[in-house]
Amino acid sequence: MKSKRHINPLKWIGYLFTPIQKNGAFFVFMFALGWICTQYEIMPYYLRNKGAEPYELSLPELFFDIYVVCIFLTLIRPSYASSGSKLFTIHHSLFTTIRAVLYVFFYGLALVDMFCYERFESTLTPTMLMLAMETTSQEAREFLSGYLSWDIVKTGVGWILLLMVVHILWTFARALVRRMRKRMILPRLHESMYTIPKLVMGLLIAWCLYSAVSLTWDNKVAMRRLFACNTIGEVEHELTRKDKANLYIPVYRLAFGLYANGLADTQIDQLKAASDKIQVDSCCYRVPNIVLVIGESYNKHHSQLYGYDKETTPRQVALEAEGGLVKFTDVVSTWNLTSFVFKHMLSLYAVGDRGEWCDEPLFPEVFRKAGYHVTFVTNQFEPKAKEAVYDFSGGFFLNDPELSQRQFDSRSTRTHRFDDGVLKEYDALRDSTIKHNLVILHLMGSHVDYRARYPQKTDTHFTPQMYNRPELTDQQKQTLAHYDNSLRYNDSIVAAITQRFADQDAVVIYVPDHGEEIFDGEPYMYGRMHSANIDYRLARNEMEIPFWIWGSPQYRENHPYGWLAIQNAKDRPLMIDALPHLLLYLGGISTPLYREELNVISPAYDVKRLRILKGEIDYNTLKK
Repeated sequence: MKSKRHINPLKWIGYLFTPIQKNGAFFVFMFALGWICTQYEIMPYYLRNKGAEPYELSLPELFFDIYVVCIFLTLIRPSYASSGSKLFTIHHSLFTTIRAVLYVFFYGLALVDMFCYERFESTLTPTMLMLAMETTSQEAREFLSGYLSWDIVKTGVGWILLLMVVHILWTFARALVRRMRKRMILPRLHESMYTIPKLVMGLLIAWCLYSAVSLTWDNKVAMRRLFACNTIGEVEHELTRKDKANLYIPVYRLAFGLYANGLADTQIDQLKAASDKIQVDSCCYRVPNIVLVIGESYNKHHSQLYGYDKETTPRQVALEAEGGLVKFTDVVSTWNLTSFVFKHMLSLYAVGDRGEWCDEPLFPEVFRKAGYHVTFVTNQFEPKAKEAVYDFSGGFFLNDPELSQRQFDSRSTRTHRFDDGVLKEYDALRDSTIKHNLVILHLMGSHVDYRARYPQKTDTHFTPQMYNRPELTDQQKQTLAHYDNSLRYNDSIVAAITQRFADQDAVVIYVPDHGEEIFDGEPYMYGRMHSANIDYRLARNEMEIPFWIWGSPQYRENHPYGWLAIQNAKDRPLMIDALPHLLLYLGGISTPLYREELNVISPAYDVKRLRILKGEIDYNTLKK
């Protein structure tokens, strides 16, 4: 009888070192490559020289990730398999090819990622990948000739290139040593000579793995959640969480970019299919010129028009006093994220309907098929290399070439520092010979950073000393002053828009995408609380929004009953996902897509309709 083999646990612990032992060069150089990327690519870019620190768990997570790849390489390594276990083994030349491909992929990806970071102040993003996929060969050549220069070697790209050179030299040196060893007859050490050192290294690896897993487990769970999202909107919402995934190395950023683009492509296909639903029976062009102005991050309770004690909207107040502006008093947004709001605002889908927002057509395409000339000017959603996922999520369906052509006759091609650039863009696109116009103007408004939303040299009106708020710090008062100054500057922009249509038969509708926290109640903060439970305090600041309709003198004269209907509707409860149906009515477009119960100025409007915030809770219940 054969004697039973005893399992030696110490020997198995020693095997933990095997993946690194068999792939030592791969482990060392890939770890160094990852370390360079994590130390140089500190996001956001502008904080790199202001004390910002790299991802604090980059070293243990990098160790764990590369160790896992080494396990894979060890399992397929020909020299590792015994004669009785060749399930995972492959030919030596194929193994060498796989390892070489991994080197080329990781080095190449790191170079591209670092280059983008140094040249465009951003690592790989979904938008960057989308732009790359749409780039022609000629555009690629022009790009390389314009951006590649020797000065790039002085940046983080240079460190990666240096590491590559060292790796190549080491590879040649190792090959030379191996050749020399083959010519020499050296005594072979007994296996027992390696037992103790391997055991020590195994114990060290075990401790490192335990530490790495315990420290970085939450990030791996967050990554799993991120890559389990079914829509690009879910992705964006996931990334608003405090415990969001940290995509700390280029390979994860590439995977995310491809995943996000895949999700976006699915919804683009749905939108294209929804175009088949568009049927326009007739159009009387009830209002020849309809202007929709979409603002940004506007806290209704900081508007002088709605009773704020600072003069943030003197021009709107004047327009109301003249009788040309009707403010609505009970309007809420659907979300506190621009991208979600844009989808609800432009789609004929209404919250509560079956399916998704992309299962229904976008109203600009309906207007275009009805004979309106549709102009779109945005100061946010032009695709840029360093575009964040939030802008990508809000603009991917506007920037798709085919969908853009279906929706818009003319549109802007660049963004501007301040919103007066939107006026200039519109003036350049404006054609006075066109009789029927739908104009959509998307402002930067009061998007953080507030101090960057108005020209401080010419438009600073409020200062910290003007606020009697002892509960706030001086810095908070300064932020508050910047915010109110941005609203006053926004007031000048929207007033200038109305003046451009003062001698036409036109209406201008102003609606921001959502509100903003701006130190109105504890906790004293600014921005938005994306992950917080929705109570009335949050809804008041982040969901309640200003909404008004301005009618030109000609419009009021030509449409007295329409103007009266607008005035009578000013106190009706409204959620802005219903806005497209008001627009279809004003355009006089007869289509099966129009739903009168969602037209706020119609006598058949459903005033008891639920207003579900973030798909979770009815605002009407919160307000009560």
